[in-house]
Amino acid sequence: MPAGAGGVRRYDPERRQRIIDAAIRVVGEKGIAGLTHRSVAAAADVPLGSTTYHFKTLDELLVAALRQTNEGFARAIADSPALADPEGDLAAGLARVLGEALAGDRGRVELEYELYLAAVRRPALRPVAAQWCEALAAALTERTDAVTARALVAVLDGIGLQVLLTGAAYDEAYARTVLTRILSGAP
Repeated sequence: MPAGAGGVRRYDPERRQRIIDAAIRVVGEKGIAGLTHRSVAAAADVPLGSTTYHFKTLDELLVAALRQTNEGFARAIADSPALADPEGDLAAGLARVLGEALAGDRGRVELEYELYLAAVRRPALRPVAAQWCEALAAALTERTDAVTARALVAVLDGIGLQVLLTGAAYDEAYARTVLTRILSGAP
């Protein structure tokens, strides 16, 4: 019997996750302006009511999408050998991780930044963006002080954004030089 016929509801424990995944695909294809409950329902192949049941507003859905997309880069930094080895070259390790992220799925990186920067205009996303920055900075405090860790996060963000905006090739040597200067306190 189909899911709505006779009031029978199909058990679908993965539906919420499919909706989040679909929202990420929709934003990746159409941008945030193309995100609607209807477009997500179609992409997730769920009834429209399912999207509004799980996410009352589009901002709630964007928060879930931003949380999910942020996990990848934060995990790459946290799992980086550059953090694990107290004697390792932190600047080189961070430059390498950023390069690997930018060399991977470019569309995915653009999507992450689009969701991240949406927090500028959507206050509901700001706490999630801030949590991401703080989590990254906290991971870096294993190797440096809190102020320097926050500066490193800002530089990583800035370099990544410049590469995406200009279409220029990522220059790992440049990133390593900038990160080294921050870590050494050099002008």
